[in-house]
Amino acid sequence: MGRRAALIRLWEITFGYDSTRDVLSKLSFTFSEGDRVGLTGPNGSGKTTLFHIILGLLKPREGEIEIFGKTIHEEADFREARERIGLLFQDANDQLFCPTVAEDVAFGPLNLGKRYDEAQKVVRETLETLGLAGFEERVTYKLSDGERKLVSLATVLAMKPEVLLLDEPTSGLDEETTERIIQVLNRSSKSYMIISQDKGLLARTTRCIYRMANGKLEELTDRNPL
Repeated sequence: MGRRAALIRLWEITFGYDSTRDVLSKLSFTFSEGDRVGLTGPNGSGKTTLFHIILGLLKPREGEIEIFGKTIHEEADFREARERIGLLFQDANDQLFCPTVAEDVAFGPLNLGKRYDEAQKVVRETLETLGLAGFEERVTYKLSDGERKLVSLATVLAMKPEVLLLDEPTSGLDEETTERIIQVLNRSSKSYMIISQDKGLLARTTRCIYRMANGKLEELTDRNPL
């Protein structure tokens, strides 16, 4: 078996929201092709911050970021990375901004250059995958929390990214919706990282689990995130 390509490399990343405390402290981490990684840890420990740094939504004070073999230096480099890495925000309201479900899900494909008819085909296929067939004309803000979470995931999957960064994808969802997301992930061929406090979810969808502690990632060899 050949050596797997490194998709994301972080080298001695340091970041703090103010000068009093570093949320991330000289954190180094490599995420490779085929990895399925779980991230856990206390609230405020830096898990979401890590995702936002990877995609350039936050800028570290120190350290180096390499994505798909290219060292990131400026915003243009991050724009390219965002076309290949899909980020699911923890709060669906941060992801959805169009009047209808179809418009939200089509937004990404259209911005990647797909024709309208191609984007609509992607919308139908993606919604069907998530058990949302027929939701195209539903008004987004009238959906339930679980439905909005699924539509948020649809907006990410519709862009067909190579890597998924999923921030609490099943938080607040019922068992049926959670199971649907688990099945979608297990059928996927994508590399992904999942932030979650749900140890059952991580046990069923990831191959290794890291805990964020003291600004760094520590692998949990017993796969018990608690």
